[in-house]
Amino acid sequence: MEFLGNFTLVCDRSDQLAQLTEQFYLELTQFSDWQTPPKIILAEREPVRFLAGFLAAVSAKCPIFLCNPNWAKQEWEQVFDLVQPDIIWGTSYKELVIDNNKTNYQLPITNYPPIMVPTGGSSGKIKFAVHTWETLTASVRGFTEYFQLEKVNSFCVLPLYHVSGLMQFLRCFTTGGKLVISAFKKLADYQLNQLEAGEFFISLVPTQLQSLLQNSDLTTWLSQFQTVLLGGAPAWDEILEKARYYQIRLALTYGMTETASQIAALKPDDFINGKVNSGQILPHAKVLICNDKGDILNTNQTGNITIQAESLALGYYPLAANHQPPVPTFSTDDIGFIDNKGYLNIVGRNSDKIITGGENVYPPEIESAIKATAMVSDVCVVGIPDQYWGQAVTAIYVPKNLDYSIAEIQNLLKDKLSKFKLPKHWIPVEKLPRNSQGKINRQQLQEIALYHIR
Repeated sequence: MEFLGNFTLVCDRSDQLAQLTEQFYLELTQFSDWQTPPKIILAEREPVRFLAGFLAAVSAKCPIFLCNPNWAKQEWEQVFDLVQPDIIWGTSYKELVIDNNKTNYQLPITNYPPIMVPTGGSSGKIKFAVHTWETLTASVRGFTEYFQLEKVNSFCVLPLYHVSGLMQFLRCFTTGGKLVISAFKKLADYQLNQLEAGEFFISLVPTQLQSLLQNSDLTTWLSQFQTVLLGGAPAWDEILEKARYYQIRLALTYGMTETASQIAALKPDDFINGKVNSGQILPHAKVLICNDKGDILNTNQTGNITIQAESLALGYYPLAANHQPPVPTFSTDDIGFIDNKGYLNIVGRNSDKIITGGENVYPPEIESAIKATAMVSDVCVVGIPDQYWGQAVTAIYVPKNLDYSIAEIQNLLKDKLSKFKLPKHWIPVEKLPRNSQGKINRQQLQEIALYHIR
């Protein structure tokens, strides 16, 4: 199909993309007599079929819901109950009954069909952020302008149904670039010399970066990339220091599904030169730091992060029946500040804040200090109910060596943290519960902490 333009896809069966897209598109034309376009669930495991389905649905102006094919039956029941799809591509849960007598939520009429991108997951209720081609391509424009690119080439190891994988495709597709897709688990077997890595971006989550840094060949390969975008979850000092040692051109990023990926990024040269923050704001976005009353704060003042961006989602599905074009503002749960050079610094999250003895404590600061002792390989700090303190700061950690004592770690922390920030409970575990993006399941950690401290 001619609409593919100069875009190049490199993966198994990539030569079938045009044919499959046309096949899916023709399937959708059967519904031309419907009063409203059919709603499509897209959960194809195979990348070419996923991209073909996505392009066909957008071309046919059909609402499309991107779904994780690995969701469990209970999650699929939740999604089907919410979406009531007309067409299902890819999922193995076709046997679930769809009650089409339920309310069939309407979507706003725009120049382009709505594209629903999942957010949330196993630790909470699945939601869909409602995007359009316009919001997604606004993110692409901001990205290319910020990094001064005319064409984007990307090596994708992240799932395409997730905003981090989808946006890699859209950057390459809309700029006529090259997209190489590989399963992360197969990277060790990939013919690394086939790729001119210096012409490519690659996006990783911290756990993936940590894994690659444990393989010398993959570490060398990673250091050849033009830029290594890192996001999805906070990165810890140990892997950042190791990446800098190997001159890996990291771009630490800040963004979310609702903003169609990053709205701030630290450029690689800044990272190599020692900076560790979320970088400067991309041109399609604006970040405001506000107090609890909504007043805008000044430079270097810490407060709630509010985002204005052309790439903001319209809301969550289903949108209100009397939906009006949204004010392009999104209030996040994140706490941070913008320094006098325009760099965004994330301090923590309101929902993760611990109030102990009347003092506010943000876990990332404590976690960073604990990791800097080099005595733990992973750690997460949570607050648990305490009759005296209100909440007790609790560290759940993976020890590097069983010979290390808590007293040794605490002794190293005394000069780095105020006394009220020092963990009152320490719980060793074999590993922390993380999802595929590297995000901690804090609800599960709370349960672990309460179990051990009873």
